[in-house]
Amino acid sequence: PGKDETYGYLIDILREISAIIPTSYLHTGGDEVYFGSGQWSTNPDVQKLMKKENLKDLKEVEAYFNRRMADSIKSLHKTLAGWDEIVDTGMDPATSVVLWWRHDKTNQLLKALEKNYKVILCPRIPLYFDFVQNESHEWGRKWRGDFCTEESVYNFPPDTLPGLKQHNKQILGIQANLWSEVIQNSDRFDFMTYPRICALSEAAWTQASRKDYRDFVPRLQMMLTYFDQLNIHYYNLFNPGKSPEPKGVKKAEAKTAPK
Repeated sequence: PGKDETYGYLIDILREISAIIPTSYLHTGGDEVYFGSGQWSTNPDVQKLMKKENLKDLKEVEAYFNRRMADSIKSLHKTLAGWDEIVDTGMDPATSVVLWWRHDKTNQLLKALEKNYKVILCPRIPLYFDFVQNESHEWGRKWRGDFCTEESVYNFPPDTLPGLKQHNKQILGIQANLWSEVIQNSDRFDFMTYPRICALSEAAWTQASRKDYRDFVPRLQMMLTYFDQLNIHYYNLFNPGKSPEPKGVKKAEAKTAPK
């Protein structure tokens, strides 16, 4: 981040992506940089940048980098999307969208809303579909013993999330994330996606006053027949023996922030 050539190199890549993919958003991440920024403390270009821009620590270097990239994305007439860490970097809320992913940091969601960011809700619990959906499943992730059932997806978002009622117009929607490093084949992909995606759609499109999980369950049972017709290797929560879990990548139980 201490070299101007870095920014030119990245904007060239983003310009190519913009030409290939007809979207109004570009997602730059903006999280977990501190896991690999240790060498910045002795990098002469970074030290020079810190002195020039009066940046007191490496987190401020990261924020400076993100703001520079945001300006580049704005020049492409795109909206920057980034994980909830970008709330602390001084990004312009008018040209940035925050994806709130850290379910254990509801204060970060509230901070984003209070700073007037538009927000997409995609917390890892319950909307990371690389997390297992049944206690007995061996492949996939858990967060300190917790995982993502279709019922928890259906009941999202809870009324207890801070700021949602006051800042309802800033919520663009909800999103599930399925990280492919734990997916080895199409059966595994289907198994982790279906039928939770049905719960996701109802959670997103049904008014809270009309949501009723008991009403959802029989309709979900009918959907399984449709999945059979399409040869989708779904998880059968009503009869797990009919849908054995396809092997995936073993992941240690998550205890820290990384996705």
